[in-house]
Amino acid sequence: MTFKKNKWCKRVNIFKKKISFISNFISIGYIISINNFLVKASGITLPIGKFCFIENNNQNKAPTIICKIVGFSKKNSFLMPLYSLDGIFPGAKVFSYSFFSSTFLIFDKLPFSYKLLGRVLDSFGLPLDGLNNIHTDDYRDLSSQIINPLNRAPIKEIFDTGICAINSLLTIGKGQRIGIFARAGVGKSMLLGMIARHSKVDIIVIVLVGERGREVKEFLDNILGPESLKKSVVIVSPAGTSPLFRVQAIQYATSIAEYFCKKNNNILLIADSLTRYAMAYREISLSINEIPIAKGYPASIFSKIPELIERTGNISKNFGSITAIYTILTEGDESNDPILDISKSILDGHIFLSNDLADTGHYPAIDISKSISRVMSSIINSRHRKSAIYIKKLISCYILHQDLITLGAYVVGTNNLLDIAIKIWPKLTKFLQQDFFEHFSYQYSIEKLEKLLNNI
Repeated sequence: MTFKKNKWCKRVNIFKKKISFISNFISIGYIISINNFLVKASGITLPIGKFCFIENNNQNKAPTIICKIVGFSKKNSFLMPLYSLDGIFPGAKVFSYSFFSSTFLIFDKLPFSYKLLGRVLDSFGLPLDGLNNIHTDDYRDLSSQIINPLNRAPIKEIFDTGICAINSLLTIGKGQRIGIFARAGVGKSMLLGMIARHSKVDIIVIVLVGERGREVKEFLDNILGPESLKKSVVIVSPAGTSPLFRVQAIQYATSIAEYFCKKNNNILLIADSLTRYAMAYREISLSINEIPIAKGYPASIFSKIPELIERTGNISKNFGSITAIYTILTEGDESNDPILDISKSILDGHIFLSNDLADTGHYPAIDISKSISRVMSSIINSRHRKSAIYIKKLISCYILHQDLITLGAYVVGTNNLLDIAIKIWPKLTKFLQQDFFEHFSYQYSIEKLEKLLNNI
């Protein structure tokens, strides 16, 4: 009798384990409350980052709303919708992904393949260009691995941007991470387009986050161009999308760059913009009551941005390279902008675009005196280094005394360096300007630099 009882208990325990295992994948919960775009639900036991469905009674929409789990408190989960919450009602059911397994394949695992080249996709790999869905056997999640810094390859090769001012005075290396700091309307998109068109790389990965919808098509058609698009993957999450889309857009683009880099390709990653990524992350964190500490940004943003940037560069001696260019908006108080400060501290250099130069029709409107490439001195020869330093001194000296020069208060002969700067200033400004369709190779840029110095 005891033997039969023990045998029965074992069967019950095995059955309980099976039930427990199934409940982690098949569960039904209920909506408790909605605050702005944050949904609180009970009965769902999925981990953070997974997706679930909420039923709705809006006849003009699909019968369910897709949400992502962004947090939990005790036995309640916090969900955030990918789209509108219209149609949700009190007590609406929440379904785990097992009920819609074929649909969640789209969201849990994203496509990675050479078939992505030439395509314009959203944050989940779905087409925005009107073409067919990406069909591949390679679907992956967006989990990232910490890179051992000792395994990184040093930056030794010059990255030819095709832009004279950058090649000669702010030389970039393959695998460098650099920021373009600019206000709106100073030619940021044009500069990115010039780099994308003129750079000699295997693959370009472009992510446009928080852009106006009109600007997206304009960038693709007029700035990037059809030829550059053929070797590009473009991920788009415009301003009207959910903050989840905007955050995941950069994460997906970075994962794509890593995927191609590990196949021994040299990648150019262009992210426009890092500021809007941070703003979207701020929306999510504030909705789950994370404490803001600087301009509404939570403390976690100080680790999220470095974590994202550190995934790029020369990630291994055995792979290719990811040269990353991030744009940072400098609206408002630049001296009190946490995103600007974080970016400058973690990136390998920064290029500032000037409103004053843009107002005078000087393009690209690069402020040489405020810009720097931190790896430049280690990848160029001594002659180039001396020439670049001397030109930077002339530019800084002229800008420092510009008011005196404009008023006519400066007396020639007082400052020898300033006298030289005044003499060659028209030629120097012409040297720094470049038409959008012009392509100046690194070698030609150095020749132009030497020719400029010979006129002194």
